[in-house]
Parts: sequence; structure tokens; C-alpha cells
Amino acid sequence: MSILVIDDEPGLRRSLCAYLEDRDFNMLEAANGREGLAVLDQNLDKLKAIIVDLNMPVMDGYSFIQEAVTRTTEVPIIVLSGVGIVEDALRAMRLGAWDFITKPLHSFDILDHTLNKVLDKVRLIRENKDYQDNLKHLVQQRTAELELTRRQVMQRLSRAAEYKDNETGRHVIRVGEISALLGLAMGLSPERCEMLRECAPLHDVGKIGIADDILLKPGKFTDAEWKVMKMHCMYGCEILGPLTSKDEAHETCLDPVSALQLADSELLGLSRILALLHHERWDGKGYPFGLSGETIPLEARVVAVVDVFDALSSDRPYKLAFPEEICHQIIREGAGTQFDPQVVDAFLNHTAEIWAIRERWKD
Repeated sequence: MSILVIDDEPGLRRSLCAYLEDRDFNMLEAANGREGLAVLDQNLDKLKAIIVDLNMPVMDGYSFIQEAVTRTTEVPIIVLSGVGIVEDALRAMRLGAWDFITKPLHSFDILDHTLNKVLDKVRLIRENKDYQDNLKHLVQQRTAELELTRRQVMQRLSRAAEYKDNETGRHVIRVGEISALLGLAMGLSPERCEMLRECAPLHDVGKIGIADDILLKPGKFTDAEWKVMKMHCMYGCEILGPLTSKDEAHETCLDPVSALQLADSELLGLSRILALLHHERWDGKGYPFGLSGETIPLEARVVAVVDVFDALSSDRPYKLAFPEEICHQIIREGAGTQFDPQVVDAFLNHTAEIWAIRERWKD
């Protein structure tokens, strides 16, 4: 351990250094504050304490303390001075000194006591910091584990929908990937786009609640069947809603504002909104609420475009996939009625990347 002694009296420096060397400290010396700063900068990682006089030429002790604390707050500074006593001690302590010893130094026992006290304080501070750092790391680790578990549960919910609807498999992956791409093009933050990538696959999770004879029907729905089919938005929101009771989840999802404002996980919140609102239309003719324009959350407007595009470009039991140009034409024609025009523009400006995603995750 190294201790720096800064004093313009050579005899006192030599005495202090000789005494502390006998205590197995490695001693460093400086004749004024400026020299002391140079030694401090060169030995910052080795220093355990600094002993500094106040009244020195070139740079006094006050100026040294003021500069030293900008470099480190973990190396204790002990003032050894005989000027002014109380006033100078207070000023030095305000600047960042840890303790004060008056000159002349009649007994090295005083120095021992003061040095031991500040070194013990440093040890306790560092032990507490290590404890706090370890605790913070443990909390971060546990939080990450909980977040990973939550995300895995959500992914498994998406997979569960596949068992009900065999059209859902890679469709939901493509919807997530393309939605993240368009979200970034629409100005969402990278963090929000990553959430969109993870949450968009759950937009059709409510299909779990639709009877197979309707969900898997190859032909056109009757009016009654279509009414049931549209309930998958509400069911999806309820599945991702409050766990207190099914009735409370239903009540929450009857109002899009309540569904938006429910205070729980951000991932669950976004997934719930996408499940509930991905069939709303820009012109207000969608379902389940008939929201229009920017009253529909941007992420739901993005997923609405992506969901329709992927359905158009994929084979279904009741149709073959449309050619690329026809898909683009249908999306383009939906701008301003079914879809947000700006989302459509973003889609048409990124068709190469979108089709690359389709190819990578093709059925």
C-alpha cells in the first residue's frame, strides 16, 4: 500500500516517510500541491491515503484537495497543518479532506490513530460498495430470469395457437419479424421494435377460444360464424389480461383505453393491444371497436398491414398465394381506408427486406 506525503518541509517529509515505511507502507513524496497531483495521477490505483499540508508554495493544500477529489473520492486525504486550526480544518473538510491533524506533530500515535481510522473507513465503504454492487447484480440477474420466463411463456402461448390453427405457425414469426422492420421505419425505438417482434406473434392467440368447426372451416363463414370468428380479438385480450378473474379480464377488454392503461408488464400490455386491435381499420370500419386513424395504436396499425400481407402471400386451404405484385397492389389500394397510409408507404419502401423475411421463414 502506498501513502503520499505532500509537505514543503523536507525534514518533516523524511520523518513521516521513515516512520510509515517501518509500518510497511510504500512512501511517495511531493513538495507542493502541483507535484502531489502529478504523483497522484501516476499512482492513482496504488494509493491508500494522502497526507497534505495546507500552507505550501506553488499550489497550496486547499487547491490540491479541490483538484484531487475530482480524480478520486476513494483515497482518504488527511490534512497535517498548523495554520488557522479550526477555520482551516473546516475549509479543508468542506473541500473533501477526511481528517485533520495539527502541527507540530508531538506523537506518531496521533498519526497512527488517524490513519487507522480513515483506512478502516475506506475498507467499510468499499465493502459496502461491493455488497451493493453484488446485490444490484443479483437483482438484475433475477429480473433477467423473470423476464426470460415471461417471454418464454408468451412464446409458448403463441405456439399453443398453432395447435388450434395450423395456418398460424410460421405466419406468426413472419408477422413479428416484418412488424419490427416496419416499426423501425415508422420511427419506433429499437427497444420498442424488439418488443414488437416478440409481441406481434401473439396477435391471433385468441383463436384458441374459437371452435374448430368455425376456425378451420375452408369455405365462407355464415353471418353467425363470422360474428363468432371476430371474437378472437376479445379472447386474445382476455387471455393476456388481468389474472384476478375472467370477468375482470373481460371488463378490461371491453374498453380499449382500459386495456391500454392496465399497469402490468410492457410486453403483456403490447401483446394485449395487438391481440385486441389488429383488425381495426384506418377508416373506422374495423372491429371490435370501430376505432379510426391515429386513435388506433401505431403498433396495431403496423400489425394490421403485416397480417393482411402475409395472408395474401401465403397458401390457404381456400386459396393459393397471390403473386408479389398483386399483394403490393392490394396493400397499396388499402391505404387510407383499411390501412394507415404512412405504414403502407413504409411497407412499399421495404418490400425487398419483407420478401427476404418471407423467404427465410417460408412455410
